[in-house]
Amino acid sequence: MRRKWVFIVPAAILGIALFIFIGSELVKLLWNWLLPPLFGWRTINFWQAFGLLALCRILFGGFSRGGGPRSNFRRRMADRMADQWGCMTPEERERFRERIREKWGFSPSPSEPAGL
Repeated sequence: MRRKWVFIVPAAILGIALFIFIGSELVKLLWNWLLPPLFGWRTINFWQAFGLLALCRILFGGFSRGGGPRSNFRRRMADRMADQWGCMTPEERERFRERIREKWGFSPSPSEPAGL
């Protein structure tokens, strides 16, 4: 197991460095291609592009591994709905479907049987 880490750690460090370099270079090229001609702003160098990339990550991405509490929102809602759906009787499920159809204006699909 120890021999495996000898190869993985340097490759991971190299991959992270390469990812940062390519990302910063891409930001620099896009900035210098679009913004000076459109708005008359100055061109930026690699380190300014790296700082801009880091700033955007802080402002819009955060540092948490999973993307923060909002990233789990859909999964949590689906879990809650599955729990509630499992506790419903078939009649309650049908009433629920009808209320949703009335509220949102859906009509049953032609392939859906009338009893579901």
